[in-house]
Amino acid sequence: MTDEIAPAASGVERTKLWDPFLRGFHWLLAVVVVGGWTLGEFGPDVMTLHFWCGYTVAGLLAFRVVWGFIGPRPARFTELISGPRTFWAYARHLFERHPSYWPGHNPMGALAVIAMLAILAAQIGTGLISDPDDFINVGPLASSVASEIRHAAVGWHHLGAIAVLGLIMLHIGFVLFYRLWKHEDLVRPMLSGWKLVRKNSDPH
Repeated sequence: MTDEIAPAASGVERTKLWDPFLRGFHWLLAVVVVGGWTLGEFGPDVMTLHFWCGYTVAGLLAFRVVWGFIGPRPARFTELISGPRTFWAYARHLFERHPSYWPGHNPMGALAVIAMLAILAAQIGTGLISDPDDFINVGPLASSVASEIRHAAVGWHHLGAIAVLGLIMLHIGFVLFYRLWKHEDLVRPMLSGWKLVRKNSDPH
C-alpha cells in the first residue's frame, strides 16, 4: 500500500492542502537555516553573512506568526494544537506500515513545528544580544543588555545551534521513516500543495 493508491478505492481523496506562501516559507526557511548554521560553524571569522541569514530567519518567523492567524486553515496555529488523547491515538499507530493520510500536520509533526519555531526565535534573540568579545561579531542589540547577559548569550546561541541541528536531523529522519516504512511521501505535498487525506473521518 503506497501513498499513490487510487483515492476512490482507498477511501482517501486528493486535497489542496498547503498554500504557496506556506510552501515558500518552508523551503526558504530550510535553505536559510542550513546556510546560517553552516556559516556559523564553518564560515569566515567575520560573520556578516551569518547575521544576514539570522535577519532573514527573523523576517520569515514574523511572516509565519502572521500567517498562523490569517492564513488558510491548514496553516493556522489552531491546527497545530491537539490534545493528549489525539496525540497518543496517533502515536499508537505510528509504526503501522501504511500511510496515515492525516489532513495536515499530524500531532507529532505539529509538535516538531512548534519546537522548531520556538528554538529559531530563541536563536534570533540570543544572536541579537551576543557579545563574543572579539569586537567584530557583536549582536546589534548587545549594548542594550547587561554585560553578563550578552556574554552568556554567546553560550546560549551555541547550545541553540546544537538544538537546531538535532531538530533538522530528526525532521529528515522522520521524512525518511514515513517514505520508507509508512509509504507516505511528505516531500511532494510540500512541493505541489496536494496531499492524499482520508475522507469523512479522523485518520490515524
